[in-house]
Amino acid sequence: MRAVPAVLLFPLIPLSAFAQGSASYSIDPQQSKLEIHVGKEGAFKAFGHDHLIAARQVSGEVQFDSQKIDKSSVRLQVPTKSITVIDPGESEKDRKEVQATMEGEKALDVAKFPKITFTSTSISTAKKSSDGWELTLSGNLNLHGVEKPVTFPLQVRAENTDLHARGEVSILQTDYGITPVKVGGGTVKVKDKVKITFNIVARKSH
Repeated sequence: MRAVPAVLLFPLIPLSAFAQGSASYSIDPQQSKLEIHVGKEGAFKAFGHDHLIAARQVSGEVQFDSQKIDKSSVRLQVPTKSITVIDPGESEKDRKEVQATMEGEKALDVAKFPKITFTSTSISTAKKSSDGWELTLSGNLNLHGVEKPVTFPLQVRAENTDLHARGEVSILQTDYGITPVKVGGGTVKVKDKVKITFNIVARKSH
């Protein structure tokens, strides 16, 4: 059986150069996109396939203060049951096998850990870009019942009443108590490091 790890998802931090003072934003799950990229390694990795996984139903709130960016905050969550194997080019049968393994006890264990959360702890402004800002976001990621600090860069821009954030972050499954799955006696296995890419849209709350 081919397998995939579990993972999470990832946030954004909003920024609006046109807002005055503190404002609240809600993440739009329909417009937001978060993908998990899982590679393979081992002696026969050519016989395995990399996996593409999408995190559905990303939700959360952002409090942004245009006058004091470092006082802004973000919290988001992803239901683990909504994390879906995409794997373009694979058969439906193979996708279902990978999905079942990912949801099972060896990976996400969705029955025991129903959600993944991220809560920011600090925001720093790196520099102003041509259409927004380049920031650094730090916070605590709770995945598979384990909470660890993470830090990653963000590119943020404001468009009318929307905030757009994109970037990527890599994590190790073993940091969160997840053992990368092996098949074929270890000749093909999932890499410990997985990459999360995201493009998230948050809308100003009324």
